[in-house]
This record gives sequence, structure tokens and C-alpha cells, in this order.
Amino acid sequence: MPAFAATAPPLYVDLDGTLTPTDTLYESVLLLVRRHPLNVLRLFAWVLLGKAVFKQKLADAVRPDPARLPYHGRFLKFLQDERARGRTLVLASAADARIVRGVARHLGLFNDTLGTEAAAGGPNLSRAHKRAAIEAHARAMGYQHWAYAGNGRDDLAVWAGSQEAIAVNAPPGVVQALKRQHPQARVFPRVRLRPRIVLRAIRLTQWAKNALLFVPLLAAHSLDPSAWGAVALAFVAFGLCASATYLLNDLLDLPSDRAHRLKRFRPLASAALGIPTAVALGTVMMVLAFVLAWQVSRGFTAVLALYTVVTLAYSIRLKRLALVDVLLLSGLYTLRIGAGAVAARVDLSGWLLAISAFLFLGLALVKRCAELEHLNQDATERAPGRGYQRRDLPTLRAMGIASGFTAVTVFTLYINSPNSQALYAQPAWLWGVAPVLLLWTMRIWLKAGRRELLGDDPLRFTLKDPYSWGTAAAIVLLGALATRGLGTG
Repeated sequence: MPAFAATAPPLYVDLDGTLTPTDTLYESVLLLVRRHPLNVLRLFAWVLLGKAVFKQKLADAVRPDPARLPYHGRFLKFLQDERARGRTLVLASAADARIVRGVARHLGLFNDTLGTEAAAGGPNLSRAHKRAAIEAHARAMGYQHWAYAGNGRDDLAVWAGSQEAIAVNAPPGVVQALKRQHPQARVFPRVRLRPRIVLRAIRLTQWAKNALLFVPLLAAHSLDPSAWGAVALAFVAFGLCASATYLLNDLLDLPSDRAHRLKRFRPLASAALGIPTAVALGTVMMVLAFVLAWQVSRGFTAVLALYTVVTLAYSIRLKRLALVDVLLLSGLYTLRIGAGAVAARVDLSGWLLAISAFLFLGLALVKRCAELEHLNQDATERAPGRGYQRRDLPTLRAMGIASGFTAVTVFTLYINSPNSQALYAQPAWLWGVAPVLLLWTMRIWLKAGRRELLGDDPLRFTLKDPYSWGTAAAIVLLGALATRGLGTG
């Protein structure tokens, strides 16, 4: 054994917030809620039994997969180096002992573990209880001194008894307090929560979908300033509500997102944004959304409530049901158009709804096919968190292309309808939209088949694709020509 091992005190390493930037307690709660929303009632009952028993009951029901947890890269490398030099490493956490042992087995770095053993009558292994357990464990191994790596204010009581202190991802106030105890403490700096991380987490770019609220106004050729103002307010309300539901979706999808080649880099999956922060942010955004919705109208508030319920059902369960998920996605797009009509108080055309339903069903299927294309590339059998397999790709592709072509077919039927004749001075100009829309539809399917969609998301691809912007400009121009009757004799 290296001489270093004989002189260096054993290093006791905290788990939650230190070895992993997330918290296994919060991760376990989310796993239980994901299994069934009514499990929230069980959580409230377990809390009354005390923290140690709460952790035991929760670990009896669910435990995070250590292979799916994020880990602090630089600190993990430090531990690997220490282990290679012969140092004794012990994973010591207030988490349930079974979770601690599972993480230790997965990493293969630790000589032993300490965790909360409520079933054996042990206390919640935090603060003074953790310090006492570490001292007893070190003495049993023949050491008078020990080192500790932690991250939070609760760890100050543990650091007070250690010979060597290491702070990992600790807040500035905790680092300052630790430096008063241990001036030579080693610090692995905390990664600051930057605004761009928050904007990524709430998926601000997805607010582009809410431009659909303005479609009924455009379709009705309305120039009423009050209607446009109401829809603008509705746009913000819908954006806040959608962002809150995206946060919930990402919280419930943490295990499957971490298994995805791209989604594992999302702020919540990578633990760049903490679970408590995401819950607080989502709650505030949802409350603000409904406050603004009430200012628009009660009818719009009801539509937003319907959108919220359907989206939550989708996030919790329905997204894992093959075909149901794409129908719901297309329905949520179409619901935005309906919400815009309610906010603007304009009539909603059945033609518009039909075109939207088929067009957005095609886009939802593009997204699923793009994901499965990458599964083919990665030789994976089933999409993480979805109800599709690799062999479903040809069927879904056929459905999606048919949906896109059907949307264009319905549009061409609309051109000669009484609605079109009443709204447009020269509806014949609208025939130019059909080939433009067909070409765009065929092109996006071609791109999906070539795995050229950005992040498997047709919306992101469209927003960054010059050809798509050109398509939109051509449609607007043709619509203006049809409205004003330019070029007629």
C-alpha cells in the first residue's frame, strides 16, 4: 500500500449536492409521483412519521437508478485519483442506506458506506448525527482523524470535527463559514445559475408555438386593436403556462431524459437547475399565467385550464402511449388556435381547425420519426420514455406524410368554399399556397429521414431554417394578394 494511504485520514464524502449535484430524496419523490399522482397522499402521511422513517418508506417504494444520476465531474475525478493513491473513501449520507450503497456499488470507489438506517432504529444521518457516526466509524478503523467533503450549511457541524475539509458546489455563505473553521479548506467552486440556463429550462423558444393564438385574427382579417391587445396578453399567459408545464414534464422525465443522447444536457437532467428551484419557478409562472388569463376573459381562462389539464395528463402518463401521444400533441397545437379565437372573440372556422389538426398531426409524427431515426443509428430498441420501437418507423412515417398531404388537400377544398369567397377578393391566388406548402412538407420529411432536424424537433428546425422562413413569407404574400385582389383585370 502506498505511504500516502498510511498518513492521509479517511475521506468521508457526502452524496446529495456533493457527489451528485442533485438530491436523491427529491429524485425519489418525483419517481413516486410519476408512478401515480395520488402517491402524493402517501408522501403526506409518511412525513408525519419523522424524516428518517419518511426516507425509509420512500426507499421501500422507489429508488433512483445510480447509473442515471448526474455526478460532479471534477470532484469525481479527484476521488478517483485519491482512491488510486490508496486513500480510504467512505460515502456518508443522510439518504437511505440502500440508496447510498447502490451509488457506491455503481461507482466502485468507496471502501464503505454510511446512511440513514431507520429500519434499524437509526436517526436521520445529518448534522451532529452524521458527525457522531463518522467519528465512531473512523475509530473502528483505527483512525483518530478524518476528512469530510460536503456542500451545505448542515455540513458545518460535520466539518467542525474533521481534520481536513472539502467544499463541493457550496453556496458562498457556507464557504465563508467553512473558511473560518478550516482556512486551508479545498473548494470545488459552485456553478452559478445563469439566466440562460433558466431560459433553456422554461424553453423560451417554444413560445413561438403560441403565435398560433394570432391565427384566428389573421384568418378573420380583423384589425380591431382591442382584439389584438387581448390576444397579446393571452400569448404571454399561454407562454407562462406552457413553460410551467415544460418544467413539470422535465421533472417527471428525469430518468428517461438522462438516457437520451440530447435531452441529458437539459438543465434539469444535468442538474444545472435544481429540483426545488424548478418547482418554485413553475409554481410562480403558473399562478401568473392564470392571473393574466383572467384579465383576458373567463372563457380564455377556461381554455387555458383545459390546456393545463391535458398537458399534465400528457406529461404524467399519456405521452408513453403510442399514437395517443401524437394525437394529443396535435390537439394541443390546435387548442392554441381555439384559445386565440376565444381571446379575440372571433368566430372559429371549421376549415381552419381541420387544416390545423392534420398539419400538426404530421408535425408531431415528424418529431417521433426523427427520434426513431436516431434509435436506428444508436441500435436501441425502444425510445426512452415513449411507447415506440424501431420497427414502428415505416408506419409512423406513412401516417405523417399522409397527414401533411391531407392538410394541403383540405386547404385546396377550402379555396372554393363559401367562406373563402366571402373573405378574399381573389381567392384564386390561394392556389399558389398549395405547392409551396406541399414542398415544405416533403422537404421536412426528407430532412427527418436524413437525420438533419435540429435536436429531433421540427419547430427548432423551422425557426432556424431560411427555407421555412421563405415559405412563410410566400404564404403571407399570396394571402395578401388574395385579400386585396391585386393583379386582377
